[in-house]
Amino acid sequence: MSSSLSGLDATASETFKTAVVGGGCFWCTEAIFQRVDGVSKVVSGFAGGDVDNPTYKQVVGGRTGHAEVIQITYDPSKVSYPELLDIFLETHDPTTPNRQGNDIGPQYRSIILYQDDEQKQAAEAAKQKFNGIYQNPVVTEIKPLEKFYPAEDYHQDYFANNPGNPYCSLVIAPKVRKFEARQEKEAARK
Repeated sequence: MSSSLSGLDATASETFKTAVVGGGCFWCTEAIFQRVDGVSKVVSGFAGGDVDNPTYKQVVGGRTGHAEVIQITYDPSKVSYPELLDIFLETHDPTTPNRQGNDIGPQYRSIILYQDDEQKQAAEAAKQKFNGIYQNPVVTEIKPLEKFYPAEDYHQDYFANNPGNPYCSLVIAPKVRKFEARQEKEAARK
């Protein structure tokens, strides 16, 4: 299992944890989780397959078994793993197998990659909870994280670095606005 905590000192790395999820295009999920209080870092990458050190081109070809995922580094004293899973399952469609919008193929599947029994139990509980919320069954795959592979540099911070890209303005920006509005409503309730 690979965990990217570069840039954090030893004390900080003991207080931070990681979560790995995939909900379609990693540019979208990265943009959402970068806005979550308690999340310190989000890295786009690949996991869940059987090819070592895959490239983006290999993964989007659909033959590596890997999904586009993000690795979330977070402070559990500010945001819990179950809260991250709730955000994850609310901000993409976990009821469509191997698809998110126009992105089709196993590389775009909904997936939670757990790192220990506690994360596995939380993932199963979240899936069961959201089966009661969505009209269709949640098809999110839950499996152990064997290895996380960071994507190429140009995929990191994609939404922030490419504001003029049509995909960013037409697909990612509306998801981000919807998430931010939800966060504002929740903050107002507290």
